[in-house]
Amino acid sequence: MNSLSKQKKNLAEKISKQFLTFRIGNEHYGLELSQTREIIEYSGITEVPLMPSFLRGVINLRGEVVPVIDLAVRLGRKSIEVQRRTCIIVVELTNNDQHHVLGLLADAVSEVIEMDDENIEDAPSFGANIRAEFIQGIAKQGEEFVVLLDANNALSIRELAHLVEAELQ
Repeated sequence: MNSLSKQKKNLAEKISKQFLTFRIGNEHYGLELSQTREIIEYSGITEVPLMPSFLRGVINLRGEVVPVIDLAVRLGRKSIEVQRRTCIIVVELTNNDQHHVLGLLADAVSEVIEMDDENIEDAPSFGANIRAEFIQGIAKQGEEFVVLLDANNALSIRELAHLVEAELQ
């Protein structure tokens, strides 16, 4: 194998992704940056009656009605208490050729990190206190672990719709 082929192989093996990291309580999470549209400062949410606890309400994002999910509740944690650094992470998901925009309530946004695939560990099969299918992997950043969320599973439009329907019945 010539040196050019080796360099191409090494580049192909070191595929890195960027993740937006944020905090919920004392836990650090990350979402693929390609799925995030923007971060907005929390300035209130319009509550919608009879919605499940994970759905905090809706916001008006430049004329678009965007549902806001309390990610802490969705992950089985205590509801987020709005504080000075509370923000909404706006994400874009595609499911069955349909485009969806959701807001995720988070305690604080930290930074964008770049991780090589080789530095991302598989999701643990037990002990994470989060449904395994919600976790894309675990990354170590300094002395902290960052739980990389699989947005398509954690925010499955189909599952969220079923939960809303169940709440209404």
